[in-house]
Amino acid sequence: MKAIVASKFGGPEVLQLKEVETPAPKANEILVKVHATTISAGDIRMRSLDVPPAFWLPARITLGFTKPKHPIYGMELSGEVVAVGKSVTRFTVGDTVFASTLAQNFGAHAEYKCLPEDSLILAKPRNMTHEEAAAVPIGGPTALRLLRKGKIQRGQKVLVYGASGSVGTYAVQIAKSFGADVTAVCSTENLDMVKSLGADRVIDYTREDFSAGGAQYDAIFDAVGKCPKDKAEKALVPGSLFVTVAKLNTKQSLEELTTIHDLIEAGKIRAVIDRCYPLEQVPEAHRYVGTGRKAGNVVIQVA
Repeated sequence: MKAIVASKFGGPEVLQLKEVETPAPKANEILVKVHATTISAGDIRMRSLDVPPAFWLPARITLGFTKPKHPIYGMELSGEVVAVGKSVTRFTVGDTVFASTLAQNFGAHAEYKCLPEDSLILAKPRNMTHEEAAAVPIGGPTALRLLRKGKIQRGQKVLVYGASGSVGTYAVQIAKSFGADVTAVCSTENLDMVKSLGADRVIDYTREDFSAGGAQYDAIFDAVGKCPKDKAEKALVPGSLFVTVAKLNTKQSLEELTTIHDLIEAGKIRAVIDRCYPLEQVPEAHRYVGTGRKAGNVVIQVA
C-alpha cells in the first residue's frame, strides 16, 4: 500500500510517499480502506518535535528519540471496512466508518489501517462525505469535552476564543445546540464563516479586545490555547469558568464520538474544510497547516 512515511524528525521534507506492507487484521480488528484523513496541528508537532520544554521527555518516549517510533502519522480517518478478524461482531465488510487513531499509533496517512473493533470507531454519519467525516473524530469530541467542562446551561452567554480552528468551529456549533448565546472570536478573514456556523456575534481580535467592551460571560472557552487568562477573567461573570484546551484532559471516549455523530445526523453541526490535498501532497499540506492560517480542517483525499 502507499503511505506517507517520516524518515526522521524535521521539516515537511522528511515526509515521503512510499510503498509499505498492507496490514492484516488480527482476530479483534477490522481493516479499513482509508478514503480521507486530515493534517492537524498534532501531526505538525509530531513531525517537528516542536513541543514545550516540559513535554520534551514524554514526547520523546511516545514518539521516539533518534527517529519516529511510529513513522506514519494521521490521527483520524473515514473509510470502508474491507476485512474483519474472526472475532469481530460490530462491523462487517462494506461498512463505512470514521475513527480516531490517536490511541492506535496514528497511521491514517496510508491507504489502509487496522483498528480494534472496540476502539474509537463508529459508522460514518449518513449525511457526510468521507472528507467531511474524516475531519470530525478529533476536533468534534475535543470541543464537546471543552464545553462540558464549562458546564454550559441553556440561555447562558459564552465566548469561544479561536472560533475558526478545528476545535473552535465545532465549539461554536455545539454551544448553540446546547442553547447558549455565543460570541465567537476569530480573525478578519474568518468572520463570515464563523457567523455561518450560528454565532450570535463575532469579534475580530485584530481590531477589538473582547475584554475591553464591558461584556460579561458565563463561560469563556479557549479553543486554541492562546487566550490571555487575565483578559478572560476580566470578562467573566464572578464565579464563572475559563476553560482552555491547553489544560484539557486528552483522553477520548466512544460516548463523546457517539454524541458528536448524533448531532451531525440531526443536522446541528457540520465539518468546516479549508483545503483538500491528495495523499502525495501531504508535505505541502504540512507546510500550509504550519502557517497557522487554516480555517477549520485540512483534509487529505486518499482513495
